[in-house]
Amino acid sequence: MASQEIETLASALARLPGLGPRSARRAVLWLVKRRETALAQLVGALVEVQEKLVECAVCGNVDTRDPCGICADPRRDQRALCVVEDVADLWALDRAKLFTGRYHVLGGRLSALEGVRPEDLTIDKLIGRMEAGGIDEVVLAMNATLEGQTTAHYIAERLEGYPVRITQLAHGLPVGGELDYLDEGTLAQALRARRPMA
Repeated sequence: MASQEIETLASALARLPGLGPRSARRAVLWLVKRRETALAQLVGALVEVQEKLVECAVCGNVDTRDPCGICADPRRDQRALCVVEDVADLWALDRAKLFTGRYHVLGGRLSALEGVRPEDLTIDKLIGRMEAGGIDEVVLAMNATLEGQTTAHYIAERLEGYPVRITQLAHGLPVGGELDYLDEGTLAQALRARRPMA
C-alpha cells in the first residue's frame, strides 16, 4: 500500500487521456525510481509551464507567449485562415507542416445535447478577424462528426457576406474521426483535397 501522496499522484495521472489507473501507477513507480533525474525534471517542466502558459489573444492557441509563435511568425500566410475546434486540432494540422497560414481556435463545437451555443464559441471573434480584412480563404477544418459539420455549416453561413473563399477539408477523413488522432498522411490528403463549401 502506497502513501496518500503517491496515491494522489497516481490518481492525478490516471485522469490524463490514455492513462488508466494501472498505467498511472506504473508511471508513478517509474518516476519514483528515477526521482533524482526524471521526477525532478518533470516537476520543473510542469511548474514552468504552469507559470508561463497563456492563451493567444489572436487565435486561441496555447503557448508560453502572446501572441503565440504561429501568429507572430512573419513567414505565415496572413491571407489564409484555418478554423479548428480545439488546440489539439491546431497542433495536429500544424505538425503536418502543410498549411502555411494562420489559425483560429473555436474552443469547441456546436452541440444541442451538450448545450454549446454559438455564443459559447469564439465565432464572434472570428467575425471580427474577417471584418479587419486581409483574409482571402477560410478553411473550415472541423472534425468529421455531426456536431463538427453543423458547426462548419453555421460558420459558412455567417461568412457569406464577406469576400472570402470558404473551403473545408476533404471528406476522406473517417466519419466520427477526430483530427488529433489522424496520421500526417491522412491530414495531408485532406488538406490538399479541400474544396469550397456547398
